Amino acid sequence: MHKARGWAVRNTPWLVLAGALGLTQPALAGDYQESPQLAEFVAEMTRDYGFAGEQLTGLFADVERKQAIIDAISRPAEKVKPWKDYRPIFITDARINKGVEFWKQHEATLARAEAEYGVAPQVIVAIIGVETSYGGNTGSYRVMDALSTLAFDYPPRAPFFRKELREFLMLAREEQVDPLGLKGSYAGAMGLPQFMPSSFRAYAVDFDNDGHINIWTNPVDAIGSVASYFKRHGWQPGQPVVSAASVEGAQAEQGLTVGLDPVKNAAELRDLGWTSADPLSDELPVTAFRLEGAEGDEYWLGLPNFFVITRYNRSVMYAMAVNQLAELMVDARGNN
Repeated sequence: MHKARGWAVRNTPWLVLAGALGLTQPALAGDYQESPQLAEFVAEMTRDYGFAGEQLTGLFADVERKQAIIDAISRPAEKVKPWKDYRPIFITDARINKGVEFWKQHEATLARAEAEYGVAPQVIVAIIGVETSYGGNTGSYRVMDALSTLAFDYPPRAPFFRKELREFLMLAREEQVDPLGLKGSYAGAMGLPQFMPSSFRAYAVDFDNDGHINIWTNPVDAIGSVASYFKRHGWQPGQPVVSAASVEGAQAEQGLTVGLDPVKNAAELRDLGWTSADPLSDELPVTAFRLEGAEGDEYWLGLPNFFVITRYNRSVMYAMAVNQLAELMVDARGNN
């Protein structure tokens, strides 16, 4: 078994860690030193989670508010790209070939992850490929800066990011790492698989058994952690992700799923004019969707494993990109 958090690490006093990081020295005032929100947060972490208030205050003295983060998260959402434009961003020869190289390089680890968690290697590799191009772009913001900025200066989602900041500090204490030394995306997503701190603490694993979980620079832990996440969300080993469909009749539009959660089963969709390219049991819950493809509308049925991928990122097109990248890597490996 691979632990998510060892007892010794979990119970390392924050005071010891802070001393090791030099945080017990008097610090210059940081961007949040006078913030009532920070004072309240420090009080909560001291009262409820056993942190030392003086050391937390010293830590936050080095935290910087990043206007670029506020700008990025506040930017009006771009019009959602159609599938014909979204797909070429992630499905490229370069990403396929680099994925095959990553797969070969970590073949033994991926095989072990499949044996333990039931998640096929190509799916794990595709997640890491779509998220960070196999570790090539894991983010350049200090996670402490990102989460603090959003927790204290972005009211629309402050409760969410305050929770993630709390999780991140507990993560740093458990893993005995410098919280100021870890980098991620502007939203605080971390490492090769881009886990948020709460996902790290819930699903990340020490897959190489070295006593620490490192998803930033250790592909072994990243691979195990993605597999762990998928298993915990109900991945079904050996089962397909989607099935192509054709539609006919006036009622076909009624079959389209609003959102991601399946609300109809395969039999109900057949009654509405949907025909699957694959045999599906009548009772199977499916997500029915239409994509604007390069050659016209495409109709698809998302199966239970498709729904699992959308737990990683709540987007139909994201899940399709992951699945198609995975399939194309299998084909590329077979042709090499």
